[in-house]
Amino acid sequence: MEYTIIEKKENNVLERTEVKFEIDYEGEATPNTMTVKSKLIALLDTKKDLIVIDTIKPSYGEPIAIGYAKVYNNEAALKKVETTSVIEKNTEPEAPEESEEAEE
Repeated sequence: MEYTIIEKKENNVLERTEVKFEIDYEGEATPNTMTVKSKLIALLDTKKDLIVIDTIKPSYGEPIAIGYAKVYNNEAALKKVETTSVIEKNTEPEAPEESEEAEE
């Protein structure tokens, strides 16, 4: 899977950097939000709590997807701008808790 940053734009009003990227996933399934987020964290050298994947749009008939992400300067700016549902979509699911009861 190849990731290419197409455009990076500073948005000082909203305290974030807006990033457009392209993913070439020849022979693989369309990557999910968390896979893309972990790769962009490494590429953009940021923290996982400050990046939000907004969209990933696959191209029809091609193994290419175009995406849009927002990297915030701080958590306060992220929480001020983003909705709860977007923040939840970009949060890793918690590991299920093991039940204390043992099966017999």
